[in-house]
Amino acid sequence: MIGPEGDQLGIKPVPEALRMARGLDLDLVEVAPNANPPVCRIMDYGKFKYEEGQKAKEARKKSTNVTVKEVKYRPKIGKGDFNTKTRNVIRFIDEGHKVKVTLQFRGREMAHPELGAKILDDVIEAVGPAAKLDSRSRLEGRSMSMVLSPDKKAQEAIKKAAEEAAKEAAAEEAAREAAEAAATAADGDGETASSSD
Repeated sequence: MIGPEGDQLGIKPVPEALRMARGLDLDLVEVAPNANPPVCRIMDYGKFKYEEGQKAKEARKKSTNVTVKEVKYRPKIGKGDFNTKTRNVIRFIDEGHKVKVTLQFRGREMAHPELGAKILDDVIEAVGPAAKLDSRSRLEGRSMSMVLSPDKKAQEAIKKAAEEAAKEAAAEEAAREAAEAAATAADGDGETASSSD
């Protein structure tokens, strides 16, 4: 038997252990039923359950839930549809999901798997360095598929470069506005001088 502070109380009969727990206004909980003799602990069971729930909640909050999203293409896909689906692939990767890109063949399209491979290569090129290739494109029955996953380091580098570009653009804009204000002020001084003549 283990006490409320974790101290060993020795082997006690069940009625005596229950009496000790009730005397401390706590619960007697069996923590190791398979041990010989079974191990019990005096504790506040409600508080214990609450703390366990809080720990589980924290663990769930810290863990990232990665799902696999699937985007389907066709060998004869139009440019607009290709761009829309590829934007979705990029959005999913930015959200941190893995993306399975599937290309489905029908009928005589099976005779030209190189067209499908070209479309998948175009997807890889459009996504750029933000994603890394988990599994190379392979033909499985009537479909060809590959899996892309987010490349965290590359995404951070892209975000950092975009922030720096935005700062530079803001600085250039401020400098241009200051130059325009100075030019306007100079024109205003020139007009007042000529009107006073």
